[in-house]
Amino acid sequence: MLDDLLPATWHRTDQYANNRIECDHGRLQARRRPMRGRNQDRSATVLLAGHALVWTLRRGHDELAVEEPVTRRVAVAFDELTLAI
Repeated sequence: MLDDLLPATWHRTDQYANNRIECDHGRLQARRRPMRGRNQDRSATVLLAGHALVWTLRRGHDELAVEEPVTRRVAVAFDELTLAI
């Protein structure tokens, strides 16, 4: 099927056919690729702000879901936030 779509391409499948580590390495790289974006300052800022928000909600320092038990505060607070948005 690939040959029908792109006849001029050559996909080499036998290069790492007997090397199990190299075969597995490709799958590892495919899983790690989406995580590479956290090296940016903007990504780190957003990630840290979200982390701080969750801890603020969990500790009850915000007005959202203060009367809820600690185990339910974050879920109830996010439900309240979705209604506000």
